[in-house]
Amino acid sequence: MARPLLPLLLLAAGGLWAAERSGSSSSAMEELATEKEAEESHRQDSVSLLTFILLLTLTILTIWLFKHRRVRFLHETGLAMIYGLIVGVILRYGTPSTSGHDKPFSCSQEDRPFTTLLVNVSGKFFEYTLKGEISPGKIHNVEQNDMLRKVTFDPEVFFNILLPPIIFHAGYSLKKRHFFRNLGSILAYAFLGTAVSCFIIGNLMYGVVKLMKLVGQLSDKFYYTDCLLFGAIISATDPVTVLAIFNELHADVDLYALLFGESVLNDAVAIVLSSSIVAYQPTGENTHAFDAAAFFKSVGVFLGIFSGSFMMGAVTGVVTALVTKFTKLHCFPLLETALFFLMSWSTFLLAEACGFTGVVAVLFCGITQAHYTYNNLSVESRSRTKQLFEVLHFLAENFIFSYMGLALFTFQKHIFSPVFIIGAFIAIFLGRAAHIYPLSFLLNLGRRHKISWNFQHMMMFSGLRGAMAFALAIRDTATYSHQMMFSTTLLIVFFTVWIVGGGTTPMLSWLNIRVGVDPDQDPPPTNDSFQVLQGDGPDSERRNRTKQESAWLFRLWYSFDHNYLKPILTHSGPPLTTTLPSWCGLIARCLTSPQVYDNQEQLREEDSDFILNDGDLTVTYGDTTITANGSSGPHTATTSLDGRRTKSSSEEALERDLGAADHEVTSRGTRLVFPLEDNA
Repeated sequence: MARPLLPLLLLAAGGLWAAERSGSSSSAMEELATEKEAEESHRQDSVSLLTFILLLTLTILTIWLFKHRRVRFLHETGLAMIYGLIVGVILRYGTPSTSGHDKPFSCSQEDRPFTTLLVNVSGKFFEYTLKGEISPGKIHNVEQNDMLRKVTFDPEVFFNILLPPIIFHAGYSLKKRHFFRNLGSILAYAFLGTAVSCFIIGNLMYGVVKLMKLVGQLSDKFYYTDCLLFGAIISATDPVTVLAIFNELHADVDLYALLFGESVLNDAVAIVLSSSIVAYQPTGENTHAFDAAAFFKSVGVFLGIFSGSFMMGAVTGVVTALVTKFTKLHCFPLLETALFFLMSWSTFLLAEACGFTGVVAVLFCGITQAHYTYNNLSVESRSRTKQLFEVLHFLAENFIFSYMGLALFTFQKHIFSPVFIIGAFIAIFLGRAAHIYPLSFLLNLGRRHKISWNFQHMMMFSGLRGAMAFALAIRDTATYSHQMMFSTTLLIVFFTVWIVGGGTTPMLSWLNIRVGVDPDQDPPPTNDSFQVLQGDGPDSERRNRTKQESAWLFRLWYSFDHNYLKPILTHSGPPLTTTLPSWCGLIARCLTSPQVYDNQEQLREEDSDFILNDGDLTVTYGDTTITANGSSGPHTATTSLDGRRTKSSSEEALERDLGAADHEVTSRGTRLVFPLEDNA
């Protein structure tokens, strides 16, 4: 009985060994296949990044050729978009499909999608992440080309990596003199103008959506709040092409300041406005109807997000200034530059993490860094930070425009509607017109230097859309309406950069806007500007305008900033021992750095022309000042032995901060100054 069992046991053991061997062989084959897939994925990642690097390289070389040949009909951003389009066509139609293993599974019992999904395949669990919703009609058209999937970036890449250096550079490189001269007008265009443009475009597009529904071209839901969101997105102007040509041709500095200032603050307003519209949630059954409570809540969200982001950016800049002042980081320029870079970039991420808007925070961080921290940096770090963010801004901006061209062919959720596209172009034109002309009329009522009609036409023409509109549109493409908005935004960016940007030079000539202007040159005086009867040259005239033409809003806080904030946060300004009360002597000595006393001695030794603080009619003769109301007394300027007068340190610092030249101007005799009205 035992002998027949032995062969059976041997046979069973052999079968188990063969099965185990077959199982281990199969497992080894699966591991090998997995390694090959990982290696192929790594190779495709390298190729996708190399593609964009080659695009940027080709763009840089073509820019050099255009500058060498003085070609101005196409800007570098337009070039980047063209190269992106070419590569997108090649990737779309020139590369074969590499995978075909997508298989739909039904989870009808679940009422919502999961962000992460674990799938059991033959006893092994695999993790899958949510990519987005796919309409039932396109279930069989899911992208099967792995290369196209690789070159399609996560929208958060644009917000967290590419936008911060672009926005920070705008604030850090701000030309304060012309910006603050037109501060009131810039704020009006950026805040009121953007809001007006948003609501006009949104309401017009809602009418277009109703028309599409009547003619049967609307296949899914498109709410009024979606139209307002589109208005906020497309109201973000980015006249980078126009400003580059202005800078190259040295166009009128006030026009440049108005356009640049509007575009800088306009981006911040547009993104906060879009966040407020998304936060609009009426109560009741119809969640897209008008609700007064929800409306005022959205207004509160707008004010809260903007003010909170502003404070966060300013506080980060102040902290960086204090660190660079009270440490000896200037002895190690590499560490100083690295800290400056990290603090500036972290402002964006900190604001986003706290529920605010990183664009607003990093913009005002850049302005604060330029105003305070820059003065504490070593000479080497000043040069490094300027060049570092200039290079990052250039590369990030051209990368985004290259990706725009690529996305026209690689993005899988495009919805192009001719009616919606034509309506969007008309709405944008009308929104820009309602934004520029009425506000310019109102602003001219309070401006001494009026915004002329040719300036207004040029500002109307320069309403290009660019990186910010694209980044806002691509951030959310989950629904039918948002996909249509993204596709339309892409076409609008193409049109404005190529057609409007290319027509900038002819438009400047047609509108007779002066070019070849020295950035420090002022507009020619008008009949209502002040007249200098004796003792003043053109340099003195320009510097007087710098002080008196600066917006009143800026002058309100300047004295406080110069006397207290600058000495606390930097190595410049008057010593706190001379500005704070005597009982604060200990604190003043602790917060005042020794360099401030050295700078103060330099200020006392410098001679320059006297600038009035008030707009009263004033006659200056000898050591006596007579005002229009008949009062007289010693004037605030000191008089040297040879008759020259020196301003107070506060006045000199204002001119220096606003970019005025630091050289000596001699004034003798009697001066008559007529009152000036502040710019809006």
